[in-house]
Formats: sequence, C-alpha cells, structure tokens
Amino acid sequence: MSIVVFNAGSSTLKFGLYDAGANTAIASGVIESTEQKNSVAEAMRQLAGPMRDEPITVAGHRIVHGGSQFQESVRIDAEVKAGIAKLTELAPLHNPPALEALKLAEEALPGVPHVAVFDTAFFSRLPPVACIYPLPYEWYLQWGVRRFGFHGISHSYCADRASQMLGRNPHLVICHLGNGCSASAVKDGKAIATTMGFTPMEGLMMGTRAGSVDPGLLLYLQRHRGLTVEQLDQALNMDSGLLGVSGVSSDYREVEAAARQGNGRARLALEMFADRVRSTIGALTATLGGIDALIFTAGIGEHSSSLRAAACAGLDCLGVRLDSDRNAACKADADIAAQDSHSRILVIHTREELLIAREALRLVSG
Repeated sequence: MSIVVFNAGSSTLKFGLYDAGANTAIASGVIESTEQKNSVAEAMRQLAGPMRDEPITVAGHRIVHGGSQFQESVRIDAEVKAGIAKLTELAPLHNPPALEALKLAEEALPGVPHVAVFDTAFFSRLPPVACIYPLPYEWYLQWGVRRFGFHGISHSYCADRASQMLGRNPHLVICHLGNGCSASAVKDGKAIATTMGFTPMEGLMMGTRAGSVDPGLLLYLQRHRGLTVEQLDQALNMDSGLLGVSGVSSDYREVEAAARQGNGRARLALEMFADRVRSTIGALTATLGGIDALIFTAGIGEHSSSLRAAACAGLDCLGVRLDSDRNAACKADADIAAQDSHSRILVIHTREELLIAREALRLVSG
C-alpha cells in the first residue's frame, strides 16, 4: 500500500510515492515541463516499478488557492473541482496546472480516492486584524475580499519541524524564499500573520512577481500611460521581481553570477531582495512580540548562504545573530545561529509532498 503525491506548478511537476504510513519516500522526482499531460505521464512511468510492489491507495494534490470555500483538506469530487476552477482568476499561474494534473492523474489511477491539500488552509484562521484589508468593509462581507496567504503547506511543515528541532512550540518567523516568496509569523503552532494576500502577488519581491507596490502607481499607469489590465497582469506576474530589476533572469543563482561579474542591475536586484526580506523579518518579529527562531526554507532560503547573511545583517537588535562559518557550511536541517544569539536561525528543507501525503492519509483513514 502507498500514497502518491502530485505538486503541479506552472513549469514543473513534483511527485512522490510514500509508504502506507506516510513516513518514508519510496520514490520522488521533479519534471520540468509546461505540458502537464507529458509531466503526469512521465511521473507515472517513473513510478511504474515501485507501484507494482506498492499499490496506490490514495493520491494527494497540492492546490494553491482554496479561497474561503476550502479551509482544510478535502476529498475531491465534481463539486470540489468546480470550486477550484472558480478560483483560477485569483491564482492564474497555479490552479490551472493543478487541475490539469488532477484530471490526468484521475485517468491514470481510476478508482483511487484523490485528496486536495490547499496552500491557503494554514492561513484560513488568521485573526481578523491580520486578514481583513483596510478597504470598505462591505467588500469583505459581500465579496470575500481578505488576505488568504499562500505556501501554507511549506510554512506548516517548517513550523512542525522547528518544534521538533527545538523541543517546544516557539515564536517563529518563517521565510519561504524560492521563485515565489512569502513570510509568516507563527505562535504556538498557528499562523498569526503572513505576507501574501488575496492573491500570490502581494508581499516580498519574487522571481518574476513584484510583490507589494503602491496601488496608486497601478492607477497612474492605467490612466496616464495607457496600460491595460492585461498588460499590468503580465508585468506584475511575469516581468517584475528579480527578472524585472536585473534584466538577467528570475533564477537567483543566475542573478548572483551576473552580480559577481560586475552587473550593476543584478547587484541592485539582490540588495533589494535582501532588504525586503530583512524588513519583513523585523515587522513580523514585532507582531510576535519577540522571536525564538528565524527559519529559511525553499530554493533560495535553503541554498543561498549569501542571501541568508544579507537578510540577517543588522538584526542584532532583535537578538538574531548569524554564525558565518555555520552559514557557509550549512546543509539542512541545521541551526546556523551564533552561540550567543538570543534567537536560533534554522535552515529547513521543506517537504511539502510529505505533508500532502500525511493529509491524504488522514482523510481517507478517517
């Protein structure tokens, strides 16, 4: 018996096969492709051998946007798929490929129950002060305009892992830094604030997304520069962030390489990225009333020692002090804080697929 997991993005499909208890990965992989049909077929081909020995009992799927309708994991049926489809306009880069992967997985695994695990679920119970925008209150009541938050599967996993590493439920600031970036404040295992909002565009600077910008600027660009809604959508989602500032790439590693070769715009992009992470850590620490551990995770957070060093520079005032040698030699999961640091600094390898497998198992086992 085993659990299969599909984590579909706009250009990748991550997949994993887990044992019946959702404890150990039997097989896993990442497929780079914009065609989910090809990706799912390739994933099933790679899993064919292990699946002969470990028949699939349930399939779990990461869904980025669950809106107000889906506040926890659910078994997938026609009504659930219709609900996810309605949220496509709020997560245009994420929900459509996930639905396509789900359709193909259902065809490949007939008769197997499928479970949706939502990135927004971890943040569904944010306190009103953190999730309601200072906009006309009727928009919240009538249209459900609120902060949803994203990367919740990763933030949830990292909060649990940090508790294991520290032996308690600490006050945490979690920085999920990859092509998409978000940060959260977690207290007693529960999220009390996060940077992403109604859509996955708000908050930190990202690979191709701008993060938070002055909404008045967007009105100016429409009224006085003639940009259409579609052009703004393209710019904010695909042409901004590290790519937009550096002019080099959305890949942090390529921007770093360009900066080392003297590219001034690439260097500026890195400085802007670190500055926004640092200021966000400070804001979330104030929200918590103090910090026990700062966590870096995802592709950039886990692998870029220079980003971690830049983001932590100047945080001594919060009791956060990095050990440069530990940082340079770090391999997750590890504590890279200096010995005399009041707060620990943890680098954690996020395991979203594992958490999805556990959620899928929990639902089908009752």
